[in-house]
Amino acid sequence: MAEFTVREVEQMRQVRIDIRGETVRARRGALSNMTGDIRLTPRLPRMGEVFRSFFTSEARVRPHYEGAGTILLQPSLGGYHLLDVGRGERWILEPGVYWSSEGGVELGLYRERFWPSLWAGDGLFPFKTTLEGEGRVAINAPGPVDTVEVRGGELRVQGRLVLGRTEGLRFTSELAAPFPRNWLAGQKRLRVFSGTGKALVCWTPYWNQHMYALMTGRDVDRALLE
Repeated sequence: MAEFTVREVEQMRQVRIDIRGETVRARRGALSNMTGDIRLTPRLPRMGEVFRSFFTSEARVRPHYEGAGTILLQPSLGGYHLLDVGRGERWILEPGVYWSSEGGVELGLYRERFWPSLWAGDGLFPFKTTLEGEGRVAINAPGPVDTVEVRGGELRVQGRLVLGRTEGLRFTSELAAPFPRNWLAGQKRLRVFSGTGKALVCWTPYWNQHMYALMTGRDVDRALLE
């Protein structure tokens, strides 16, 4: 089993992957350096992967790494969260969240319902990446991530705080309060996740990423040095 760790240097974070005969894959352009007997293979995508890339921020070619050694992916002012996908689980990730994974984790495509996604500002083609199988996954995260369990209830958040969820949680969008109370309170539409399942929630960003965004007017999207 490949070993995933997140190291922190100079208040930046970086994913390290140690493999001993395993296969892992990562987002296109994510590699920083590697040591050991490791082969990088940019496998050609299947037709389903090509189709998926038109509607998500993922690249059509996702390099695979095979052999034995250490892989360091690009560092970021943001951060990364390690997720273990269990047998029988299906995770739904927000666009751009996927970073790297073990070879036993299969990626797929999920389309959100049209109207809730449109009202939430997700656009006309709300396709998201799914994770199935068994293994470890590293995802992009603007700050520390908590796993929130919802049991027959609802999780309501303002903004894109939820990075991923299990398929038992249904996504909708609603007003924080009936109009004009929501307008008077200055609240935008809420993103609502209802049912039973787990959600990956980032409540606050890392301070250095937040300062970078304030000073430049841009978000740190995935790796800084990509």
